Amino acid sequence: MSKMIDYRELGLKCGLEIHQQLNSKEKLFCRCPTKIRDTDESNFEFFRYLRPTASEMGETDRAALEQTKVNRKYIYKAYDSTCLVENDEEPPRELNKESLDIALSIAKLLHMVPVEQLHVMRKIVVDGSNTSGFQRTAFLAGGGHLDTSEGDVGVDVLCVEEEAAQKIEDAGDSIIYSLDRLGIPLVEIGTAPDIISPAHAKETAANIGMLLRSTGKVKRGLGTIRQDVNISIAEGARVEVKGVQALDLIETIVEREAERQVNLLEIRRSLLERDASVHEEIFDVTDLFRETESKVIKKSLKKGKVLAVLLPGFAGHVGMEVQPGRRLGTEFSDRAKTSGVGGIFHTDELPNYGITEDEVASLRDFVGAKEGDAVVMVADKEKRAWGAMESVLIRAKEALEFVPEETRRALPDGNSAYMRPLPGASRMYPETDVPQVEIRKDYFDTIEIPELLTERAKRFSKDYGLNEELAEKIAYSQDLTLFEELMSRFNNDKNVTATLIVTTLTGLVPELKRDGVNVTNINDEHFKQMFEIISSGDVAKEGIEQILRYVAKKPKVNIRDSLEDLGLTGIDTSQIEEFITKIVEERQDFVKEKGPAAVGPLMGIVMGEFRGKIDGKVLSELLKQKINECINT
Repeated sequence: MSKMIDYRELGLKCGLEIHQQLNSKEKLFCRCPTKIRDTDESNFEFFRYLRPTASEMGETDRAALEQTKVNRKYIYKAYDSTCLVENDEEPPRELNKESLDIALSIAKLLHMVPVEQLHVMRKIVVDGSNTSGFQRTAFLAGGGHLDTSEGDVGVDVLCVEEEAAQKIEDAGDSIIYSLDRLGIPLVEIGTAPDIISPAHAKETAANIGMLLRSTGKVKRGLGTIRQDVNISIAEGARVEVKGVQALDLIETIVEREAERQVNLLEIRRSLLERDASVHEEIFDVTDLFRETESKVIKKSLKKGKVLAVLLPGFAGHVGMEVQPGRRLGTEFSDRAKTSGVGGIFHTDELPNYGITEDEVASLRDFVGAKEGDAVVMVADKEKRAWGAMESVLIRAKEALEFVPEETRRALPDGNSAYMRPLPGASRMYPETDVPQVEIRKDYFDTIEIPELLTERAKRFSKDYGLNEELAEKIAYSQDLTLFEELMSRFNNDKNVTATLIVTTLTGLVPELKRDGVNVTNINDEHFKQMFEIISSGDVAKEGIEQILRYVAKKPKVNIRDSLEDLGLTGIDTSQIEEFITKIVEERQDFVKEKGPAAVGPLMGIVMGEFRGKIDGKVLSELLKQKINECINT
């Protein structure tokens, strides 16, 4: 879809849900640390089977019902840093005060009004990501707004909730989760549907991210922030695309979902013009494929069946593209997969996959397909196959009637895949084990508003002489706190400047990482030690790269004690002068030919000998002096 499209004319409505982990010391409802562990460190595991629970009104959430169509075994890896609360074998403790304070500071940044009394709710989630079968969440504030280039975007919801367990492995019938992440506090921020274009969605998400990082109290890194995007167009439907990890992907997600809905509406119009319909019967066509050479079907026939459904008038439409590389048939397949099958076949793409033209003809004849009709089939265990065909029939009927409301999973290329129906109100009910929390006005007034990163960048330029690019880089960097600690020590230091610190942290370190250096071994204390040595003049700034490479290999070393091993111990100036004099004398013909321009080529030789042992400016001045003496002799 063209980026020049008028999204207002299309009737685009878009809103964001941002989920951000908070960097508190303890989890939301227990005193366990918010530390991510290696699964090899797990000291025991257990398993659960989960089933949906009816609400207080006796209703069962449709999304929860869909998630339990396949009876899966959920296996949980526990650690010495997790407890019985994560195991769902002990009631939750009181809500973590540190997390609440951080969330209230975010509410202030978003101009929101907090509730007078905070009540924790249970939100039914039976995909295994919570051992209890629900997630604990609490509405904290509403009525806020965010400034953007397109005007204010309303911020209607700020919730404090517990993070889910992390999925480690999906084996189909069983899924392995890690409990280290379960219970980490996070905030959920929900905007109003005021976003008017894909670019506006990206800007809004970036602004919210900037506000969150401005607190200095949110976790950083992959998986610590997730964006869900709610999208609809005129005549379409609200669709929630979950799990957008990268900010740069948001714009594409909105474009592709709008495109999907436009294409689905066009397919619907075309199907209705053809008087297409859905035949309700599910046909057992197993016998037609007893002698098939299709590997997929042969494997399934050992313990299963081949089933098929007839879609009159759908020929040529099942193969129509709804997103780049994804078709209406892909939508059918996504629905079928909720029953545990690997996928489906349809006649818009057959013969293929080892299925012959004769087998397709027999299939069409058996189900009574006429010209213009499509047939969809599946091969798997009977229960799964039956559930898959029922799901295909439902999705085919929807294709004739409307764009379905649903929750979809973001794909790395900006497309999305079906997950489950949109949840309803029946998924929420009160949490009786956690007492309510009073949010008094005097308490809220004590919450400080942090300095925005945009303002901090301006201050860094003014106070430390950083250019605009470097000031923004360090203000938005994960090393912001370290930079401020270093500047509190080295401000006005002639050897350790703000520019040197920033270029080291945001330039050299990423470069070393790209070069295969294990920079995760370099910690804040290493940087403090190193810059102390640079400040003292014992090592020149040119030795920084050498030191960092060494520390990455031997993280337990004391840097000052290792200077001799590194060849960075102090050196007598007379040795340098002697070396430079020799270099100039050996190349005096070159020096007299090039004149002052000889400094550049010869400087490389000198730096190769003394890099890191003495400041490059000193070497340059000595070299210029000797070259001038040679020229004037």
